[in-house]
Amino acid sequence: MPSRIPLPAFCCFLLPWAFTSFHKALGNPAPHPGPHYLLPPIHEVIHSRRGATATLPCVLGTSPPSYKVRWSKVEPGELRETLILITNGLHARDYGLLGGRASLRRGHRLDASLIIKNVRLEDEGRYRCELINGIEDESVALTLRLEGVVFPYQPSRGRYQFNYFEAKRACEEQDGRLATYGQLYQAWTEGLDWCNAGWLLEGSVRYPVLTARAPCGGHGRPGIRSYGPRDRSRDRYDAFCFTSALAGQVFFVPGRLTLSEAHAACRRRGAVVAKVGHLYAAWKFSGLDRCDGGWLADGSVRFPITTPRPRCGGLPDPGVRSFGFPRPQQASYGTYCYAEK
Repeated sequence: MPSRIPLPAFCCFLLPWAFTSFHKALGNPAPHPGPHYLLPPIHEVIHSRRGATATLPCVLGTSPPSYKVRWSKVEPGELRETLILITNGLHARDYGLLGGRASLRRGHRLDASLIIKNVRLEDEGRYRCELINGIEDESVALTLRLEGVVFPYQPSRGRYQFNYFEAKRACEEQDGRLATYGQLYQAWTEGLDWCNAGWLLEGSVRYPVLTARAPCGGHGRPGIRSYGPRDRSRDRYDAFCFTSALAGQVFFVPGRLTLSEAHAACRRRGAVVAKVGHLYAAWKFSGLDRCDGGWLADGSVRFPITTPRPRCGGLPDPGVRSFGFPRPQQASYGTYCYAEK
């Protein structure tokens, strides 16, 4: 007759296996054989807006005998990192990537968190805090994400006029920068539906389809349609631009103005004719809502709607509507001005 294992002994055998299986089910990593000096960040994505101050956390749990902390930015679409600053815990050297706007928080002796003042559009991206102690280097990665709005852009000549570098410059001229894929994806989830393909910062060409239809890539599933990587110098498409909150204010001046009269009207009020990015930011962050078409600096005429209603663009969703690029001498519209606060 086979012998039976006593119940207490069986429990002693079972419990270690059960706890091991439980931890594996939770996905807990195996314990690290050596010390971990850097504390894992509570949040790996830090949200901010243009003009704000952002703090990227990097804190040591304990201090090695001798070490350096190096902050760098991971360049999108490129296999390289650009150095921001290095500290040994006592002194820090700034390498100028952020134009003197970067500093260490120094909340306590083990605090190596990075502060970025007056956040700019180009600051968005992935950052790395690396501890170098000569024996066991460690690092934490964080993402600085700006709240903003993506807008499609094409010049007065019509669609598909930009190579990659021209698209990049066009977005910058309209108070924006080329959008990333992540920014375009978020804009698509928030309602952006656009049939024309445009350049993104990584060098790919895509367009967002919310309502699948024959003239817009067919009746497949909604999503981000991709043309894949393209030749940055030869291939030509539109641009998807990204902008964030404004330091100033956009306001409307009524009238029946030509484009030159629009510039004069804004100058008399201590302002300039607004750029396309200014209007989108005012619509997104300030709730600017007008049914009146107005000149913008690029020669287009647009108006922002936050509450759709009859006889105000004729479309069911909020957005910035465009009348295209009328003749500059056409005296039919008011103007949107932008003034710094």
